[in-house]
Amino acid sequence: MTIEHASVEITRKPWGRRDLRPWSSIDASTDPVGELWLERTDKSAPNPALLLKLLFTSQPLSIQVHPNDAFARSIGLPNGKTEAWYILSALPGARIALGLNRHLTPQELRAAIRDGSIADLVQWRPVAQGDVIFVPGGTIHAIGADIVLAEIQQRSDTTFRLFDFGRHRELHEDSVVAASEAGPPPTQPPPRRLTDARLVLVASSHFVFERIDLQANSLWGLQTDREAWILVIEGRGASDGQRQRSGTQSSWNPIVPASTLAQAG
Repeated sequence: MTIEHASVEITRKPWGRRDLRPWSSIDASTDPVGELWLERTDKSAPNPALLLKLLFTSQPLSIQVHPNDAFARSIGLPNGKTEAWYILSALPGARIALGLNRHLTPQELRAAIRDGSIADLVQWRPVAQGDVIFVPGGTIHAIGADIVLAEIQQRSDTTFRLFDFGRHRELHEDSVVAASEAGPPPTQPPPRRLTDARLVLVASSHFVFERIDLQANSLWGLQTDREAWILVIEGRGASDGQRQRSGTQSSWNPIVPASTLAQAG
């Protein structure tokens, strides 16, 4: 089946970057770009269940939480937002936050949002290239400065902010208290190797996130009856005879709806 190559949608953010190289040649010199969304080229086609993004940070994002499916449906949304991140690059000292240092009561969580002490209660951890972070819906989290990451997520843009690092955007205290698992994050299982080439990074009920390392001049076939995404993060390849390489200008971000054959070079 023919691969459907995704289009790139630009999202400007105050915490974004003005130079996206080497990941993209898009000009962000006058207005920082925070996210590149990979979407279907045919705008009349049904939306996929998942959304693939690249994020570029020069400042920390807000401390935030996304609803899980149960809470999202209780407020009339079709689904929540569980996500996973793959760190493409990170400067020394870069960090993310996932979960809290301890369990908070709803009253304690409200007080921490109001006085800003929530910034000291989240679990900050350093990150480096190749790290993988799983963020189930309901988990309080943040992405720090000086990071480029790929994110796969349920298709939802519902975000409740707890702290915004002085940017004075709206906080969502009531929704945060209702939607959050206000405690330490769940344990993330280690990656699981399937073959010499395939490494399962995250397996959840919403998606399976893999890293596939192909040798030069090798062939790789994908058989699936479900939505699938392929992101080339290093090197070059060909899919259905079309050359691909890392970089958004090269359409390395196809949606693969069923069966295909790829060649690494």
